[in-house]
Parts: sequence; structure tokens; C-alpha cells
Amino acid sequence: MIGSRRAGPGGATSRRWAVLRTVLIALASGLAGVLVMLSFVSIRLARRVLTPADRRPDTRIVDVDVAAQTITLSRTPDTALPGRYGLFTTGTTDYLKMGSVLGETDTTVTRKLLTQIGLQAHLSAEAAFSGWYYRRPEELHLPFEDLQIPTDLGACPAWVFPAATDTDTWVIQIHGRGTTRAECLRAVPLFHARGISSLLVSYRNDGDAPRSRTGTYALGATEWRDIDAAIVWARGRGATRIILMGWSMGGAIALQTALAPAHRELIAGIVLDSPVVDWRTVLTHQARLVGLPSPMVGLTIGALGADWAAAATGADSGIPFDRLDVIARAGELQHPILVLHSNDDGFVPADASHQLARARPDLVELQVFNTARHTKLWNYDQDRWTLAIEDWLDRHDLRRGLAPSSVDE
Repeated sequence: MIGSRRAGPGGATSRRWAVLRTVLIALASGLAGVLVMLSFVSIRLARRVLTPADRRPDTRIVDVDVAAQTITLSRTPDTALPGRYGLFTTGTTDYLKMGSVLGETDTTVTRKLLTQIGLQAHLSAEAAFSGWYYRRPEELHLPFEDLQIPTDLGACPAWVFPAATDTDTWVIQIHGRGTTRAECLRAVPLFHARGISSLLVSYRNDGDAPRSRTGTYALGATEWRDIDAAIVWARGRGATRIILMGWSMGGAIALQTALAPAHRELIAGIVLDSPVVDWRTVLTHQARLVGLPSPMVGLTIGALGADWAAAATGADSGIPFDRLDVIARAGELQHPILVLHSNDDGFVPADASHQLARARPDLVELQVFNTARHTKLWNYDQDRWTLAIEDWLDRHDLRRGLAPSSVDE
């Protein structure tokens, strides 16, 4: 009797424990599955950040009017911008220059063509809107030299536009992520008119310069070494004062170059257009744009920064986000800095630029644009962009006072 009385409750308890154990195993398996999925997605996103990619279409050609020499594009925040721009295409031509907006609807924008299109032209619908405008150095109608700069990975192609007169002041132009040195051609006439030689450089894994072992970006953590090599080359050609100008990720590279001790004394100032000042801010912003949850953002940044994940992300090593965070390192800055950034950048938020200006008001001047979007400030308002840089050059004794020149079609 005693045994039978205990058997009933004991059996029920065993069954409850069995059910609970099954539920716990199921939950653990589900959680493990979720963690595996999150890890997979975060690694995939991390690889995308570091891997150089071809230019992606971001608009569509709706119509080309050959008689009127106009082009109609699908409407985006970029294609509706006033000013002069470029358009990467496929078909009988691979690049077009466009001028002012002539007409708009809710879904389309019609712009003036500045590149002549013939009756036999055929263009695919997919296209990529660009702030480059100039694509080849010959378009500037200025003397230039095509050269190779020695680096620890090999020779990096570059263009040098020497000043009209001998000068010891040079500007080294550093392009952004996913682009090439042609992005920087817009700035050459401004510096040339002021008697400053321009050196437009390439850097590892950008498609022109040598490839590293993994072929991936380090977001400025290693690319700065190629800019340091460019400083050495310019010094050999007589430069004693160097201005670094960085566009987007080129801004991060310029700042890392300036923070390195090797040639800090040669750097006279830094100009940044739509710069990356802190990568965590940029990656968090871009993740929110595509609707990624906060935990995924943290996992992706964690994967990018971890040495153990480098094999999976394709990196040489973990990205040193603390070293790349120039807001946190603002106290180490020594050079005057001009930052030009649009509050509606859309790709690299201007928040970090504002924070840097607040952290070092003694060195950092921030020129805030609106509507100009990412690295399209020159295109949107060339006069203001030019005057901002000229005024900064004047106040820091970096201008030679030559007569201005302009570059037209």
C-alpha cells in the first residue's frame, strides 16, 4: 500500500519532468538555431562592408530625347538634386554628364545632357547616378603626369597636377570606398589656381592599386600606409607642406594618416568632404536604413572587430574600431581641419562630424550643407564649396594668391 501510494505522485512528477525537459531542449535548440542564423547574417553583412564591390545601379533611364539632348531618370533623392553630375551607364556609352533639372514629376526627373547623344545610341535602363562629373584627368585641360608611387604592397598608380609655379605646398587627394581617384578630379582646379600641386592617389584594394592578401578593405586601418608613402614621394619632389583631402572613407584614411607619427610634421592641414569620422556611427546608421534590428548591428560590428572572425569576414584581422574612432581620439589631433558635410548625407551621417567639431573647436571648422547628399557638395553648390575651402586656405596661410581659373566642358 505504501509503495502504491508513492508510485502515483512519483510517476506524475516523472512525466512532468519529461515534458519540461522536452520543452527546454526544444527552446535550447530553437535558441541555438536563432544564434546560428544571427551569426551567419552578421558575418555576411560584415563581409559586405569589407569587400570592394562594383558600382551598383541606383536609378533607371526612363527616356532619352536625342533632339532636345535631355535624359529622364527615375526619381530618387540624388537624381533630383540641382547641379552637374555624372551617370554610369551600359550600352553605346558607359558615362554621361548631366546638367540642370529641366522637369520633374512624382516619379521622374528630366535633366539636360552635357554629353552629346547620337541617334544610334542605345543605353540599358539600369544606371548609377554619380557626383564624379569628371572621369579622366584630360578633361581638366591642365598639365598632369601619370605615375606610380612605391608602397609596401607594390606600385600604386597616381596622377599629379603640378602647380604652374614651383611650390612647396601639395594637396594629396584620397578617394572614398568603392570609387577611384577620379572622384577627386573636381577639386584639382581649385588648388591649381592657388598654386598648390595636386596628387591624386590610389590605395590598396581599390581596383587600381595592388591587392592585399585578402583583397578586403580595412576601413582606413591599413590604407593610410599608402598615403604615407605618397607623402614620402611628394617630399621627394619638393613638398614641405602637405594638405590631406579625404572624401567619405578617404576622410577616415586622411585622419589615420594625420594621427600616425611618421610624417605628422609635414602635414599643414586637412580638408574632409562627407567624411567617415567614426565607423560605428556609420554602420549603425546604414543598418537602420535597411531595417536591421539593433542586436544584428551589434553582432556585425562585433564580428568586424574580432580577430577570431577575420577568416569568416575575409579580413586580414579584426577592424580596430577604437583606433578608427577619431571623436574618442580628438585630443590627439594637431592640425587644422575643415569639414564639409551635408546634414542629409544619406550614407555617412553628419553626426560624427558635428561631434568632432564640438570636441576640438580650436582645430575643427565645420561647414554644414543641406540637401547636398553624400560627396555631392561640389556638384550641388560649387561656389559655396569653393569659397569655403579658399577662405580656410587663406586663414591658415595655405594659399598662393594666384588668379582663379575655371574648368568648363
